[in-house]
Amino acid sequence: MAGLLSLFLSIIIGKYVIRMLQKRQIGEEIRDLGLSGQIEKKGTPTMGGIIILLSILIPVLLFNKLNNMYIILMIATTAWLGLLGFLDDYIKLVKKNKKGLSSKIKLLGQSLLGLAVGLVLFFHPDVVIKEKAPNPDYVKTEEVLKIENIDKYKQVEITKSTKTTIPFVKNNEFDYAVLLKWTGDDYQKWAWLIYIPIIIFIICAVSNGANLTDGLDGLAISTSGIIGATLGVLAYVSGNTVFADYLNIMYIPNTGELMIFTGALVGACLGFYWWNSYPAKVFMGDTGSLALGGIIAVFAIIIRKELLIPILCGIFFVQSISVIMQVLYFKYTKKKYGEGKRIFLMTPIHHHYQKKGMHEAKIVQRFVIVAIILAIVTIVTLKLR
Repeated sequence: MAGLLSLFLSIIIGKYVIRMLQKRQIGEEIRDLGLSGQIEKKGTPTMGGIIILLSILIPVLLFNKLNNMYIILMIATTAWLGLLGFLDDYIKLVKKNKKGLSSKIKLLGQSLLGLAVGLVLFFHPDVVIKEKAPNPDYVKTEEVLKIENIDKYKQVEITKSTKTTIPFVKNNEFDYAVLLKWTGDDYQKWAWLIYIPIIIFIICAVSNGANLTDGLDGLAISTSGIIGATLGVLAYVSGNTVFADYLNIMYIPNTGELMIFTGALVGACLGFYWWNSYPAKVFMGDTGSLALGGIIAVFAIIIRKELLIPILCGIFFVQSISVIMQVLYFKYTKKKYGEGKRIFLMTPIHHHYQKKGMHEAKIVQRFVIVAIILAIVTIVTLKLR
């Protein structure tokens, strides 16, 4: 229901939002970079992320249990980063200040969200995992246990933990607190000192990665939809005792409720893609891209699958790495040879392929294929260790 409502809302709301943006002449300012089809995009309505935000929040408020701490965190993430992106777009497009919010202000806003998310996940009593505890009656050998079908770990205990999941590893759990083990026996109570900075870094990285990906018609929204659907699968198996036990993965109580949120997210992505596919009738702007990246990051952190982000969000990851490599190499060569050189024709990397003459619709389609492959690999990590 959340997915269907979100889909219809984004298509219906989209029509009126686009008309309103056109009426107010809130269109994209294009800087000529010599890219094919670039100038034709000038004046295309932007700030369309409003469509995505409304299409997510309305079904979530209608269908979710609003006393669930994970849902509260997701609503707060959507609203906070949506507002941050909206302010940036508003300053650039309405106030006609091309700089918008400074990168420092945006980074501060993302970091504040990361701080809040980290504090809640570490200290809130509802945020727990269930672990198998050793069976006190276990005295038999491994061979006898197999014959009699007795489980060495049959009891279950609810614990506070900073554990996460490592992909492709047999015993695939890692506790961030271990990094502070050198401080003494009470190291676990100080785990927040390392846990929270890691969360801040992940949120900032993924949010900005999604922002960099939003450079071609339909690219950011289509990949975000694929990522959202995959996270929904991971949330379902993590919040279901039967599947968690069968797959031998961490069971996290109350995360099943996040399935409703992912339904709304995927529906909103599909509906916005209706308007944003080539040739785009509207762009999401920072209003949408910053929020989508933050939603994906916080969701992955909640279900303790954040170390899967480089695989699942491989498109975002490569886009960010391409920019970092380009900038560092340019500065290095300029300092060494007096003239800056480039690795790619242009970054983010999707513009490199544009410069090579590939049509943007084909680039998007191929990136989507890669995103689907990465999503399959991510799901495969549940069993392949």
